[in-house]
Amino acid sequence: MSPVPSINKEVVPTDIDCHLSTHADFNIEKFQDELYKYHMTCQVFREDWRYVLLIDEDAPTGPFTVDLIEPHVALTHDRIDFDVNNLSLEKGYTHELGMRVDIQQRPYLIELETIVDNIKNKKLQVLRPVDPTLEMRIDKMISVRGWTQLGQSFLVIPNPDSKYWSVLVHLASSDRLYKDVEQQMNNIGYQVNIISIEQIKNPLLEDQYEALKKIIAKQCSGFDPNERELFHGTSGEGIDGIRDNGFDDRYFSHGAYFADDPAKSHQYTATDLNDDTRVIYYTKVVLGNVSHQSVPSTELVSAPLPYHSVVGTLNGFTEYIVYRYGQALPYLKITYTA
Repeated sequence: MSPVPSINKEVVPTDIDCHLSTHADFNIEKFQDELYKYHMTCQVFREDWRYVLLIDEDAPTGPFTVDLIEPHVALTHDRIDFDVNNLSLEKGYTHELGMRVDIQQRPYLIELETIVDNIKNKKLQVLRPVDPTLEMRIDKMISVRGWTQLGQSFLVIPNPDSKYWSVLVHLASSDRLYKDVEQQMNNIGYQVNIISIEQIKNPLLEDQYEALKKIIAKQCSGFDPNERELFHGTSGEGIDGIRDNGFDDRYFSHGAYFADDPAKSHQYTATDLNDDTRVIYYTKVVLGNVSHQSVPSTELVSAPLPYHSVVGTLNGFTEYIVYRYGQALPYLKITYTA
């Protein structure tokens, strides 16, 4: 088999990605015949999961490559590096631009018009965790091609199939967020060993959380919802329950407790009898206006007005308590041993 052609893409992107249909056969010879009608040359290189086409190798308008990706592979291509890579066209609807991944939902709202405008102005947003490979791509876009990165990276995960409540995606150990969380987990001591850190995508919980965050924000000075990322330890049925249903106030009648030090959250975990692992959730929490309490109380069933949360320090640990369903969003699932 001839080697797959490659083109120097340092300056100009020169490839087109196409996902083959899931409901119709594809005939590569017929495709080549159609190109020939337009006086376009085409060499075909076949791999298990795609066709790679080298188009117009010797023409003034070429060369460029086309990847025709088999459907079973296309379905796994669900994370986009940059917003400007997210445009798509469908056969029969070539007059309409669409998104490969729908990111028109809170909190990752990016409109199609924004993507087109960013392309025109050579601006981009990063939509996935940053690892060494992606750092190289970002550097090439900025240093070589002259693009500008907008803001911080989004960690966009497409919505799961409707038959699932949530989906978990592993963070690479080389990712910045992974390294930051791993460093904080070392506070636990006991020779902590991270088994996995998974990002959670639960659209229903996200919608509820984002809505409540806006409500709380308008009740705070400067419309600042006072959002924090905190730890919450759990065990048993609570592991899947929090992932799928969040922090249901029926189970947290005296509030859901969080800590900025995972060593405190570790105290609420228990080892799984099958593999000795434990689970802590790294959670987004809207604290809003905070009531600082100096004495523990088991009588509070809500934050006292006009506050949205309660914070107190006991035995050297600071704990944060919220009482409303949707005020906390499970963000990362940390599986570890200690």
